[in-house]
Amino acid sequence: MTKLTLPLTEEKVRALKVGDEVLISGVIHTGRDVVHKYLHEGGHLPAGVSLRDGILYHCGPVMMPQPDGSYVCTAAGPTTSIREEPYQWQVIRDFGVRGVIGKGGMGERTLQACKDYGCVYLHGVGGAAQVLAECIKQVRNVYFLKEFGSPEAIWELVVEDFPAVVTMDAHGNSLHRDVFASSQAELAKRL
Repeated sequence: MTKLTLPLTEEKVRALKVGDEVLISGVIHTGRDVVHKYLHEGGHLPAGVSLRDGILYHCGPVMMPQPDGSYVCTAAGPTTSIREEPYQWQVIRDFGVRGVIGKGGMGERTLQACKDYGCVYLHGVGGAAQVLAECIKQVRNVYFLKEFGSPEAIWELVVEDFPAVVTMDAHGNSLHRDVFASSQAELAKRL
C-alpha cells in the first residue's frame, strides 16, 4: 500500500504502476459532467481553487448541511468516469491534474494525457459510498453550488487514507484496456 499525500509531484505519480494500491490524504476536489464541460469550454476555476498537482474526484457526494453553515459528507462513492472522456485529457493538460479518481476507467485520450502530463487514473470502490465518506474528514468549501447544483458542484474535501487502485498509469498502461482485450479474446474463442 502506497501512501500519497497531496500535493503530488510528477516524480511520485510516474513511480506508480497499474495495480498499485494507494491511500490518499490531503485536499481533493470533486468534479463531474458539468464541471468538465464548463472547463473544456473555457470556464475558469473559482478564485482560490487549484487542481495543479491535485486529484479530481468523479463524485457527486451526498452532503448534509449543518446549522453553522458547514457540511458533513454522508456518502461519497465514485461515479462512472467514461462520461468525462471528451473533456478529461484537456482538464489534465490545462489544469495540471496529477490524479483522477472514478470508476470504470477511461479511454485512450485520457490514457495518452496521463502519459504526456504525468497523471494516473485511480479506481475507487463502487458501492461503498458510506465507507468512503468516512475518509472525508472535512468539507472545506463548495463552489458553483447555486449554478450547477449539489451533485455537480466542486466540493473541496480533506481526505485521510482514502483507498484506491491505480488502473491507468503515466506509462501508457491500462488495466481496463487489458481486461477488455482479454475478454474479447475469450469471447472470440467461444463464438
